[in-house]
Amino acid sequence: MAKVRVYELARKYEISSEALRKILVKEGITVKSHMSTVEDRVEILIKQHLNRLKDQATEKVRKKEKEKKREGKPAKKPRVKKPRKPEKKEADQKAVKESVKRTLAKLEITRKSKRKKHKEESVELEEEENVIKLPEYSTVADLAEHLEEDPAEIIRKCFNLGLMVAINQRLDSTTIGMIADEYGYQVKFLTSYGQDILSEKKQVQPENLVGRPPVVTIMGHVDHGKTSLLDNIRKSNVVAGEKGGITQHIGAYAVVVQGRNITFIDTPGHEAFTAMRSRGAQATDIVIVIVAADDGVMPQTIEAINHAKAADVPIIIAINKIDLPNADLEKVKAGLLKQNIVLEEYGGNVMSAEISARNGTGIDKLLEMILLQSEMMELKADPNAQCRGVVLEAKKEEGRGILSTILIQQGTLKIGDVFITGNYFGRVRALLNERGNKIKDAPPSTPAVVLGCTGVPQAGDAFIQVEDEKTAKEIASKRQQFARERDRRTSQRISLEELYKQIQEGVAAELNLIIRADTDGSIEALCDSLSSLSNSEVKVNVIHKAVGMISESDILLASASNAVVLGFHINMTPKAARLGKSEKVDIRFYDVIYQAIDDIKAAMSGLLEPNIVEKELGEAEVREVFRVSKIGMIAGCYIKTGLVRRNALVRVRREGEIIYKGTINSLKRFKDDAREVQAGFECGIGVSGFDDLIEGDVLEIFLEEKQIRTIG
Repeated sequence: MAKVRVYELARKYEISSEALRKILVKEGITVKSHMSTVEDRVEILIKQHLNRLKDQATEKVRKKEKEKKREGKPAKKPRVKKPRKPEKKEADQKAVKESVKRTLAKLEITRKSKRKKHKEESVELEEEENVIKLPEYSTVADLAEHLEEDPAEIIRKCFNLGLMVAINQRLDSTTIGMIADEYGYQVKFLTSYGQDILSEKKQVQPENLVGRPPVVTIMGHVDHGKTSLLDNIRKSNVVAGEKGGITQHIGAYAVVVQGRNITFIDTPGHEAFTAMRSRGAQATDIVIVIVAADDGVMPQTIEAINHAKAADVPIIIAINKIDLPNADLEKVKAGLLKQNIVLEEYGGNVMSAEISARNGTGIDKLLEMILLQSEMMELKADPNAQCRGVVLEAKKEEGRGILSTILIQQGTLKIGDVFITGNYFGRVRALLNERGNKIKDAPPSTPAVVLGCTGVPQAGDAFIQVEDEKTAKEIASKRQQFARERDRRTSQRISLEELYKQIQEGVAAELNLIIRADTDGSIEALCDSLSSLSNSEVKVNVIHKAVGMISESDILLASASNAVVLGFHINMTPKAARLGKSEKVDIRFYDVIYQAIDDIKAAMSGLLEPNIVEKELGEAEVREVFRVSKIGMIAGCYIKTGLVRRNALVRVRREGEIIYKGTINSLKRFKDDAREVQAGFECGIGVSGFDDLIEGDVLEIFLEEKQIRTIG
């Protein structure tokens, strides 16, 4: 019979592994953990058990309805139910059937969606009334409060599902969905705690909408001239400050063009910064894709186009380096056509400009296109609404604290405002522009550096203004609790027995890494790039990542977990340096991401098992067999091809079949020991551990060489 693991069956029936394990124990099948294997015929027992649970739930509903009818009281309705048909008797039976049907749907192999999108607004409102909103890993008490039920009843429901829970214990999303469904509700899980609270604050008023500057993101392949273009527009020298001549962070800059403001976002072009470019596209109004005329459409060019399409924003193509002698404009345009980018000159709707970022050719035309596109889009925002934005970058500086680069999307951010971003809150202590100068406020479409956050938010987190610090602190505290719970649930802890099984099954070796960088965006890019190096034999495991200098705690963690510490654009504290030397921890510093990736590839190559390659030496035929005292059987052989070498490996072949594989431990030429014997000569050969040689046996002599493997 085929075997299947417990966690695979649990995933199939959409219940927790622990619940399924308890079901199997009740059915007389002992399993130790979610990694244990059972025969596939056990599925019949599982289905029978779940059907019994369904029958019990059905019987409970019927008993409750009968009791309420005898008492003459109407059935308790949780909030607002969907409109029922006039016949009450049929409605009661239908409610039972629908409850059973919903329970069955949760336990079936494939979960089908029970709700369809309706065009009529009234139907949508009715559907929303039967939806509860709460975060994942909510407690039993929270779920009971949203369902307006007694917590003891929720605990009984969990017990019927095979889960022993307490009132303050957190439930996973699957369990919450199943219990809510039995009460006629669907669950909409909030991405973060407080999302519904924050959305109820001061909303955008249509009468207050005013025009705002466009947000323009510059994308493209590495070294195609993105930062050089922005450098020309800003009349500054940004490129000189970049390590390795490439942009490794997202930069946001406010520029005045023809008396009008434009916000530019410069994104990195190297393949490692995919996530950073994705964030840039999500926060933008217009995307400029730069293509070098001498290089054509490259992988990151295609990726940038795809990000812009996914964000559903207009694209302007800027063909750069037209002043170079090997520029080929037709090649670039043909490459764009392959990506379904049809320029206006070919009858399409994508504007294009031929430029040279170095000498300024065509820059004015490109800027006119940006202003024209923004006028067509009629970009507006409410400067008086609740301030909202997105975190582009975040870093920690000694003496200044947490610096978050925010792009304001609605409202106006001022000094003293309380805010929530990610899992942290804060009060704006200072506002800076991209040049480090202080500003009083930041209206919509303005990039600003904010000081005052209590922690380092992740790039891409929403930035939301909150009315009072108490609310902000409460939301941040809850979000941090949920984050810890999520990390605890997702962390994999295995027993020594399971670890031994994984080693026997050839599970991948691990290269543990601790990453410290100057910004969260750099950390994200490094983690994505290094994780992609993992294969079936070697796995990159980032056990800790944080913004800021390498500290003593990082060294201690690396020493305990045998990890390598990577520092990107940062240094380390003197105490950490001394501790690293005493603990002999491998600490590496990088300014360019290429070097970090190459070094990790080399380290991973050292963990790969080498390839074993056989090298044939020769072949000998046994002519006669002698017994020598204190040595054993010696075969008198004639070397037919190649040579025979002492301590080489040998295969004994008899009548075409290999009967033994061992090592040559004795090689003599007449009475003298020999190191090797060439073809055409006779010699005596002794095979270690094998005395059953007979005349006519063929000895195949060979060596095994190890070839070092590398990560591609």
